[in-house]
Amino acid sequence: MTRPAGGSPAGMLTLGFEDMSPNVTPMGERLKGKVAVITGGASGIGAGTVERFIAEGAKCVVADIQEEAGRTIAAAHGANAIFVRCDVAKESEVEALVAAATSHFGRIDCMFNNAGILGAVGPVADIPGGEWQRSIDVLLSSVFYGIKHAARAMIAQGRDSEGHAGSIINTTSTAGLRAGLGPHVYTAAKHGVVGLTQSVATELGRHGIRTNAIAPGGTVTGLTAWLATGSSDNLTEATQKIGVTNPMGRGGRVEDIANAALFLASDEAAFVNGHVMVVDGAGEVIGDRNHRFVQLGTKIVQETGRIGL
Repeated sequence: MTRPAGGSPAGMLTLGFEDMSPNVTPMGERLKGKVAVITGGASGIGAGTVERFIAEGAKCVVADIQEEAGRTIAAAHGANAIFVRCDVAKESEVEALVAAATSHFGRIDCMFNNAGILGAVGPVADIPGGEWQRSIDVLLSSVFYGIKHAARAMIAQGRDSEGHAGSIINTTSTAGLRAGLGPHVYTAAKHGVVGLTQSVATELGRHGIRTNAIAPGGTVTGLTAWLATGSSDNLTEATQKIGVTNPMGRGGRVEDIANAALFLASDEAAFVNGHVMVVDGAGEVIGDRNHRFVQLGTKIVQETGRIGL
């Protein structure tokens, strides 16, 4: 078979991809030149994401109410990170957070609305209204505040040469996809994050802003390790215990979620918008409702509601 000019065999249907070379970003540079704000950045998934983003060339704003831990993480990265204390349940503090990011680094390319708590627990008839509202403020309203103020900054700074203005990533949960995986308010709020993410994506896309969510399954952090084993340092045993019913035989790791966030923040996800990325090792595919990592109403769950998850 002969090849005509252009490289395709004679008579072969061409689709226009033949002369397109892959645009592959070298490892370590996938977020080069980008600025990311990460709420809940002082521990768990947030802290792991800070590490991953900076390793790929980003500058990070570590936002949290845990001042000592947050400042320690930021200081470890020198000029590549700053810490901003922020109670995400307060809109004024989220607005100030975004302003601090743009003031210090000159722009904002990624807003990762990740901070959260387990929230109010127990039978629905027993949940105090104040605890319900506080839980909604931290788990859902905070995401709205982050989207709102990040979008304002991203629209104001405009698109780059590739047409990108920014990426907004929201942490939901597999509990945001169906019932039975968490307390009532946590489930309701995480469902709300999914709906808000997809609704906002239809508006902000025209500005070059992508809005997506990550839905982790049982993911091992210091707190979930304590829940599973009684020790926040026993991550290996916790990974095994949390993963007993998972098809992959383990619980999720912080780096699993951080890698998902890295993809969504990068230009590799340039046409990914309004997506909810489930990162759970197919745990929800089997949908085993007979196993619960968190049993409502127990003393240990009530304690975690105060600590934050």
